[in-house]
Amino acid sequence: MAESMVGLKRSHRCTEVSSADIGKKVTVMGWVAKRRNLGSLIFVDLRDRSGILQILFDENIIGKEGFDKAYALRNEFVIAVEGEVIKRSGAVNENLKTGDIEIAAKTLRILSESETPPFPIEENIQTKEDIRLKYRCLDLRRPDIQSNIIMRSKVATLTRAFLANEGFLEIETPMLTKSTPEGARDYLVPSRIHPGKFYALPQSPQLFKQMLMCSGYDRYMQIARCFRDEDLRADRQPEFTQIDMELSFVDVDDVIDVNERLLAHVFKEVLDVDVTLPIPKITWQEAMDRFGSDKPDTRFGMELCDVSKVVEGCGFSVFTGALENGGSVRGINAKGQAGMPRKKIDKLVEFAKGYGAKGLAYLCINEDGTYKSSFAKFMTEDELHALVDKMDGQPGDLLLFAADRNKVVYDVLGNLRLELARQLDLLDKNEYRFLWVTEFPQFEYSEEEQRYVAMHHPFTMPMEEDLELLETEPGKVRARAYDIVLNGTEIGGGSIRIHQDDIQELSLIHI
Repeated sequence: MAESMVGLKRSHRCTEVSSADIGKKVTVMGWVAKRRNLGSLIFVDLRDRSGILQILFDENIIGKEGFDKAYALRNEFVIAVEGEVIKRSGAVNENLKTGDIEIAAKTLRILSESETPPFPIEENIQTKEDIRLKYRCLDLRRPDIQSNIIMRSKVATLTRAFLANEGFLEIETPMLTKSTPEGARDYLVPSRIHPGKFYALPQSPQLFKQMLMCSGYDRYMQIARCFRDEDLRADRQPEFTQIDMELSFVDVDDVIDVNERLLAHVFKEVLDVDVTLPIPKITWQEAMDRFGSDKPDTRFGMELCDVSKVVEGCGFSVFTGALENGGSVRGINAKGQAGMPRKKIDKLVEFAKGYGAKGLAYLCINEDGTYKSSFAKFMTEDELHALVDKMDGQPGDLLLFAADRNKVVYDVLGNLRLELARQLDLLDKNEYRFLWVTEFPQFEYSEEEQRYVAMHHPFTMPMEEDLELLETEPGKVRARAYDIVLNGTEIGGGSIRIHQDDIQELSLIHI
C-alpha cells in the first residue's frame, strides 16, 4: 500500500550524493531499478533522472518492519529512503558516478507500487515501437531516453544564452496564421468565430521573422515549433523544433560565423567535443562532383571520379551512349573489395537500380593484376588500363561505375557510397565532421513542368557575379545559400534574401 510523503523532503537527487557526504544523513527518492536479496542484506539500485544510487537495507539498522518492506520491493516501485551515506561495503563500481558509496537505509516509505512493466526499463532495449509508445510514460523513464531529453534542454539553454550575448532578441511568433505556400501541406485548424474558415499551423516562422527585420529588430531568434503535414521519413516529422534566426545588414560570412561559433560552444559544453573553426566550406558543385550529394559524409573517402573523357571513345555502348546524351560516366573505388562475392555485387546493382540506374558496371582488380569485369570484353586492354589508372585502382580493389544523366549518376553513386560505408563499417559514430556547402544553384530545370523552378525558394539573393545571367542563362546562376552538414546529415541552412525589387522581378520571371 502506498504511503504518504508527509514529513519527508528530498535532500539530494541520486547522483548528487558523493563521497564528500560520507557520514551525513540524506533523503533520496526514486524508482527501484534492481533489487538483490542476499538473505541478511538487501541491495536496491535506486534510479532517478540523474542516475543510479545503491541503497543498503540491513535489518540491524532499519529494523524488522523496514526490512520486510524492503523485501517486498519490486522493479519500478517508487520509494523514499532516509539514511546515512557510507563507503560502499562491496567492490567499487567504476561505471557509476556513485560507485564508491551507498546509503545505509534507516527508514523506507513505499510511495507507489508497480505491476511488472511490459518491457525492461533499461538502455537500448529492442522492444517494438508500438509497445513503447503505448506505454510512453514507462519508455520515458529509460536512462538513454532521459539523457536525450536532458541534453535537448541543455542545448536550448546554451543556445538562448549564446545568442542573447550576440545581440539576438528572442521573440515568439504566432502559431495560428494564414496558410501560405511552402514546401509541404499545412495543418489546418477550424475557426469557431468564422465558420468555414481555417487557421494554418506554421511550417516555419519565415514570414513573421522577415517582418521583424523590416520593423528594425535587427537580430531575432526563436526555438520554434514547426508543423508540416507530410509523410514520415527518417529526417521528417509532422512537428519538430528548430533554432530559428534572422539577421539584418549581414552577408553569408557573418551568418556562417555566428552559427559555427554557436555549434562549437554547444558541442563543447554538452559533449566536450572540440569543433575546429573555421568549419571547412565547399561549393555545391564540388560536393556533387566529389560525393554525389549536397550533404556529404566526409568521415570516409571513396569519392566519385569522373572518367567521362577516358571512356569517350571506347567500345562499351553503355558508357558512350550516356555521353552522347549529355550525361557522364563516374565511378567509385571500394578499396580491398575485389574479392566481394558475385551475389553481393548483384545486390549492389539492385540497390543502384532503386536510385534510377539502369545497371551498374563493375571491375575487380585481382591480386595478380588481371581484371574480372562486367564490361571488359567491350574495351581494349589499353582502354581498361587507362580507366583503372584514372580510378587509382590497385590489386584487390573493386571499381563500380554509373553512366547516365548527371542527376542520376550523382544520386546512384552518392547513395552507393554510403551503402558501402555501412556494409564495410567505415562510419565512426564518435567522429564529428562538419561541412558548409555553399553556392547552391539558384534554379533547377523541372522535366515534369518543362521550366525552371527555384531550388530553395524564389527569394534567395543570387551571387553578385551571376546577376547578369538571370535573364540569359538562369541555369548557371548560383545562390547565396548555405547548408551546414554533419556526418552526412543537413542540420541547418539558410540564405541571404533579396532586398532589391528589380532583382526579385528578374528571379520571378523564370518560375
